[in-house]
Amino acid sequence: MHLDPARCSTAVRSKDPRFDGWFVTGVLSTGIYCRPSCPAITPKVVNMRFFPSAAAAQGAGFRACKRCRPDATPGSPEWHVRGDVAARAVRMVADGVVDREGVGGLAGRLGYSVRQLERLVRAELGAGPLALARAQRAQTARLLVEGTTMTMAEVAHAAGFSSIRSFNDTVRTVYATTPTELRQAARARDTDDGGKSGGPADQLVDSPVGDPSGAGPVAPAGSVARLDLRLPFRAPLHAPSLFGHLVATTVPGVEVWRDRGLEVALDLPRGPAVVRLEMPEPDARHVPARLLLSDVRDLAAAIQRCRRLLDLDADPVAVDEHLATDPGLRPLATSAPGVRLPGSGDAAQMALRAVLGQQVSTARAAGLAAQLVRSLGRPLPPALLEDGGPTHLFPTPEAVAGADEVDLPGMPGARRRALLALAAALAGGELDLSAGADRDVAREGLLALRGIGPWTAEIVALRGLGDPDAFPASDLGVRASAKAARLDDAAPALLARAEAWRPWRSYATALLWASGTHASARPPAHGEPPPHTPGSHQTRPRPKEAP
Repeated sequence: MHLDPARCSTAVRSKDPRFDGWFVTGVLSTGIYCRPSCPAITPKVVNMRFFPSAAAAQGAGFRACKRCRPDATPGSPEWHVRGDVAARAVRMVADGVVDREGVGGLAGRLGYSVRQLERLVRAELGAGPLALARAQRAQTARLLVEGTTMTMAEVAHAAGFSSIRSFNDTVRTVYATTPTELRQAARARDTDDGGKSGGPADQLVDSPVGDPSGAGPVAPAGSVARLDLRLPFRAPLHAPSLFGHLVATTVPGVEVWRDRGLEVALDLPRGPAVVRLEMPEPDARHVPARLLLSDVRDLAAAIQRCRRLLDLDADPVAVDEHLATDPGLRPLATSAPGVRLPGSGDAAQMALRAVLGQQVSTARAAGLAAQLVRSLGRPLPPALLEDGGPTHLFPTPEAVAGADEVDLPGMPGARRRALLALAAALAGGELDLSAGADRDVAREGLLALRGIGPWTAEIVALRGLGDPDAFPASDLGVRASAKAARLDDAAPALLARAEAWRPWRSYATALLWASGTHASARPPAHGEPPPHTPGSHQTRPRPKEAP
């Protein structure tokens, strides 16, 4: 990724937080690197060096600033938007693939040799996949050192280090301090704050991209780990439409909305987890989150799933400015700034749900998904269960593909065959919907399956893969909102007009959804049932797909 020094230095002098995550600034006179909005005295331009990633700055010998914490920023929108190999590699590194499978495993997933992948990623980020994974491990380690009472050996293991020595060396290199000193500094900050958080065992810990504050101990190794985090984002964020859509499409048993928070059961690489994401206040810059992990080594992966679910790495200002160039969308962008894509913690799950939702209302789709969960879902272990919370993991593609007909919810034969074909393709590896999947190839694979048409493929791309340029033109909610905005609501006309919305057509979709009168445009009021629960009478029919 090319960085223009003149533009970067201007951003640093303005201390504009919108640029946090886009790049970091190395300061030659101090040997540290900072986020663009660092409150410290602005260095001389001659002493500034700009890097596209924290890993690149660390590789050049710079240490993280202890004041602005450049490792605790929203991720760069660059990797959120792009679909090339480097961007796919970044998303997979963030999901923990290198820690679990090594650089060779990452390269194999992407279809490149290790040498080719190293060259491609280094050219874009100034650091290779191993350095990116090392930077992520350092961030996770700092989180656990500062916010838990785990021993340093437990922290090293949980953060993915191969030894205590490599853990100690990495922390010293990145933060210019020892792990013990990091913990002592966190305790001192807590004391200076009047003991509001009760010491490090009760501290609201930083996420690898989060900010510190206060509560929630972590359980001992071998039991459920409970962590409270704050997940930052670039303002603005239109929370009503984001949470409204997620709540309207919850799967009973897997997802629960209560007390202004969405609770979701996640199937992580090393075990199940339950996350709670609270709807932020209008002027907030972070989303409060609580994680219950059956294996603390899944911490980084859990945070990335939460960020994808809420689309927290988006650049809303750039999106809104682009969409507002269309006179028809300008009033919508003005009234609902900062719309986000309602995502998913698992794209394969979203694909199965999308097929269940073909040609039926939102309420009916939720009912079918609930039936599938009851018959094929895996119960959560008792340690993760809370009264009124999620109870099951969504069924895996393998479970659905091998299910007997009696275990499948009642639906037309064509849709049942489409569901089974999709599950078989996912289970057999013919269709890849992982974090690093090629979005165009995934679309082609979906459309090649009988019974899956453009609406399903675009919904999976938008909600499952986070594609910023998906557009389900036949979606009845999109068409209704387009008509209300005095746009031609015929699907061919919308597709033609949407060409000017590229590369942000997904956000135009979210903007149209947010402007509608359906219950998904806002979360339920206190005491009001979710839109698809009995008695709510809130439904939205889905368009018909090709048989």
